[in-house]
Amino acid sequence: MSGHSKWSTIKRKKGANDAKRGKVFTKIAREIQIAARNGADPDVNFRLRLILDKARAANMPKDNVERAIKRGAGLDKEATALEEITYEGYAPHGVALMIQALTDNRNRTVAEIRHALTRAGGSMAERGSVAWQFEEKGVITVDMGDMDQDDLFMIALEAGAEDVEFNDGEAEITTAREDFQVVQEALEQANVEITESELAWLPKMSVSLEPSAAAQVLRLLETLEDSDDVTKVYSALDITDEALSVLEA
Repeated sequence: MSGHSKWSTIKRKKGANDAKRGKVFTKIAREIQIAARNGADPDVNFRLRLILDKARAANMPKDNVERAIKRGAGLDKEATALEEITYEGYAPHGVALMIQALTDNRNRTVAEIRHALTRAGGSMAERGSVAWQFEEKGVITVDMGDMDQDDLFMIALEAGAEDVEFNDGEAEITTAREDFQVVQEALEQANVEITESELAWLPKMSVSLEPSAAAQVLRLLETLEDSDDVTKVYSALDITDEALSVLEA
């Protein structure tokens, strides 16, 4: 399974602990608020439906969800205006990064991101200098359970998926951006259990590093994703099991 999927799995497990402190709820609430700008009905607003699925998976209280939808839909006049920004940068050893943020203070957010990058031996990058190394794809993670791999493979490919990878009881389905919703809905109609679903920036080519160097990059990813304003970080790093072992040690 891809490095992106490995890292997402780790973050999901860590998120179970973060949610107890409210950090995950705060980030999801911001994502709901942004998504709800395009409509408060998840049956029509696919992006909102994806975020609501994430909220349910994190056991986010219903009141928090409804409050965030009202803010995004403009029904809460005291709601803080949020801005959606993607920053580009480099981790140590020249590994390219795409950093997505939701913020009510652009200056604060960019200062925090720049500080984290510089402290770790990385740097901010000019707009467009990194983005060309990535492609925006739909990524759907499925809990296989007792499902047959061939059956899932056929459902996904017939719906328009580009690739399916299997590992440790999970499958990662990759789609073109424009086919993402169609594939997701085909899986739902087939009663496939979806663990996570998102539009993600995937690297066109991955960078391989020695485990200790890769662990440096992973520590930076953790630092960035711990920021209240950062929603997601994508890297061109090839995340190996050896690098994860060094990180955990």
